[in-house]
Amino acid sequence: MKKALSIFLMVAVMAMSVLSLAQNASAEDVKTVIGSLTKFEVAPDGKSATTVLKDNKTGESITIMVTDELTLDKLKDKRIAEGDEIRCKYFTQGDKNVAKIFKKTAGC
Repeated sequence: MKKALSIFLMVAVMAMSVLSLAQNASAEDVKTVIGSLTKFEVAPDGKSATTVLKDNKTGESITIMVTDELTLDKLKDKRIAEGDEIRCKYFTQGDKNVAKIFKKTAGC
């Protein structure tokens, strides 16, 4: 009886931890935008860049911060340039939009 009870409690604890992790992961609101890169500025320290995308659907300009090194390298050496069509997934952190994925739609 004790063994069955301990197994049941262990399964219950694991189920609760999985559910709490799933809630945290879904709390992050990820948005997708496809649009042309109208402007970008790499920070002086080279660890981030501020980009502006013009959404193809709405025509609205969206400012997105890029922090991953691969994309920063592509911005620095002009493999991604102003006028390129970009597919971006981002989330809002505080008052900033932070990129999760930032790629040219034609490949890069």
